[in-house]
Amino acid sequence: MELDAEAFEQLVVDELDALPDDMVEGLENLVFVVEDRPEDGSLDLLGLYEGVSLTERDRYGFGEMPDRIVLYREPLLSVAETEDELRDEIHVTLVHEIAHFYGIDDDRLHELGWA
Repeated sequence: MELDAEAFEQLVVDELDALPDDMVEGLENLVFVVEDRPEDGSLDLLGLYEGVSLTERDRYGFGEMPDRIVLYREPLLSVAETEDELRDEIHVTLVHEIAHFYGIDDDRLHELGWA
């Protein structure tokens, strides 16, 4: 599937808006970023949480750099054949990475069906 960066970013915004309020209300000092590919150039990684999860923080003070959730456009496009499939993959990736922000690890995400 092919989709330019602007249209892809709009899908990400749409899927963020569709997430439940109780999932997104606690997101503080966090930015969402779209990049074409991970640094290693692979198509294996769909998203990444960069930061310190809420469960690992001592204190979060003024002036802290925001945590980041990165969605990788080309890997996500490579696993979807239709726009509906792409929306589903973006949704699952957002939930997965937001869960890491809240301190939920991959094992628990797997148990919950989000990994």
